[in-house]
Amino acid sequence: MKSNPFDGFFRKKLFFSLITLGFCLTNVSPSNSSDSVPDLNQDLLQMDLPAIPKLKNEGAYLYYADEKPNVKLVLQLASKRVQVYEDDQVIATFPVAVGKKGWETPQGEFKIIQMIENPSWQNPWTGKVVPPSPNGPLGERWIGFWSDGKNFIGFHGTPGENLIGQAVSHGCVRMKNKDVKQLFNLVSLGIPVTVVNK
Repeated sequence: MKSNPFDGFFRKKLFFSLITLGFCLTNVSPSNSSDSVPDLNQDLLQMDLPAIPKLKNEGAYLYYADEKPNVKLVLQLASKRVQVYEDDQVIATFPVAVGKKGWETPQGEFKIIQMIENPSWQNPWTGKVVPPSPNGPLGERWIGFWSDGKNFIGFHGTPGENLIGQAVSHGCVRMKNKDVKQLFNLVSLGIPVTVVNK
């Protein structure tokens, strides 16, 4: 069977690519690893690589940091809803339960400081830890936005979905598990959270 002349080229290219990747993963520079090892970067530069056709719009697939969507959350305590904004447009809204009298959810400007999938919960009075569960006190997601260094307040799921729309928590913002999972996918660390009494 006649061999394809491109087979050797692609085998050589794959071999050098894998070796270079190996050096990258081990944080070892090929030129410093040993005097007996050839300079693989030079070999790769000297290879006859096929030309890559130019794109019609070269900038169409590039990511620019200033193009990152401007996402923020606005929690309305009186109406017991959280709204997700992207570039000043509401893209999602969810019903919530908020802090009860004496344990009001704090108002002000905050940022998301914690995001945990399937969180466990530690009872602050007994120290008992409840393992992760959809029926656990924190449900399936935790999105923390306030802390005094000891206590934390955030959005989280709840097994008591019948209490959504009420002021019943110790300051946290309870959500339906399906809603908090959706919210979790829309936000990231550092996103602003504004809590207002309206």
